[in-house]
Amino acid sequence: MGGGSAVVRVLRDRTAGRCLAGVVVSGFGTSALWLTAGIWVKSLTGSNSLAALTVFAMWAPVLAGPALGALADRMDRKVLLVRGNLVTAFLLVPLVLVDSGRTVWLLFAVLVLHGASGVVLDAAESALVAGTVPASLLADFNGLRMTANEGMKLVAPLAGAGLYVRFGGPSVALLAAVTCALAALVFARLPVRRSPATADSPPAGSRRDELAAGLRRIRAWAVLRPLVAAGAATMLLAGVNGAVTFAYVDEVLGRAPAYAGVLYAVQGAGSVAVGLLAGPLLRRLPERLFAAGGIAVFALGVGARTVSPDTVALAASAAIGFGLPCVLVAAMTAVQRETPDAVLGRTAATAGSLMTAPNAVALALGAGLVAVVDVRVLTAAAGVAGVLAAVVLAAGARRRRDATASPRA
Repeated sequence: MGGGSAVVRVLRDRTAGRCLAGVVVSGFGTSALWLTAGIWVKSLTGSNSLAALTVFAMWAPVLAGPALGALADRMDRKVLLVRGNLVTAFLLVPLVLVDSGRTVWLLFAVLVLHGASGVVLDAAESALVAGTVPASLLADFNGLRMTANEGMKLVAPLAGAGLYVRFGGPSVALLAAVTCALAALVFARLPVRRSPATADSPPAGSRRDELAAGLRRIRAWAVLRPLVAAGAATMLLAGVNGAVTFAYVDEVLGRAPAYAGVLYAVQGAGSVAVGLLAGPLLRRLPERLFAAGGIAVFALGVGARTVSPDTVALAASAAIGFGLPCVLVAAMTAVQRETPDAVLGRTAATAGSLMTAPNAVALALGAGLVAVVDVRVLTAAAGVAGVLAAVVLAAGARRRRDATASPRA
């Protein structure tokens, strides 16, 4: 009842609704490009390693999240969203020149810049929404944003692959450019005025002090610190799980590699579902318990990949997709609610970096481990580690609740 009405209120809020529209439009082109870039590089060079490196190229800028996110605290965020998307659109156009192994370097350069733009724009959007959308609707917005992102991941890669087969890589690059330009148009129509400098702006200091402001904020707040730490641990395990997917399909399920696409689709459907439920659940549960429950569901799904029946495989993928986003939604909602506007951009980007960078590390680590360790051992170990992380987070939530209820608190 309350959940459905809250979703309607988010969609009716002009700022929130148009931000979601911008996410959907730009996310379509980005998701299509992510998949196609690997296929494109593989077809031009014949190298599996270079093809895999395309994913890392777009993830690498996450490591510079604090510095990139600081831009969202120095500039008008609406202007940044518009100009950032337009710049990204122009950056994508030169990809029409990529036609051989000798020009693949251009694709990698653009992917890195595209990833950097994504970090800045995500921080700007998160900060802008936190300052304009009612706090009671932030969890619903973040859940719907997750649904929009995951929904695009289900549809866009298929469209991008079809476009690539028919017209080649440049056509997908132009699609991504057009969607960025359309997103800029959507953000230009946000009903947001330029906000004056906030009273809680940090004093001027060295560049290092400015960049560390987000990290200090996360470390200092008892609400944010455990959620971000749990998010980092969960994404580390998610990276291991992602790295062993094809080995799991081959060695455990005895299926052709293409079956991984089915599992990814089911996982995406699980993420879409939890995005719709996140807001109502976060109104009934403390953030830590919601996150801990999601981590536990994710961990059970990963652990279930030690057995071979297809029904278990599909259920495990749905559980992974449902559980994984919970800690990310809870952490970002807490960041938006607990952080002063003056440092919100860099804090959001820092939290994003801390939570997502372990995923990139684990993808590389897992790719090496799967060559020497049985995939069942890896999934079982990751499942156990995930359950332990959920228990620790839930126990911390109970201790915090008991301390708050104590007369000495």
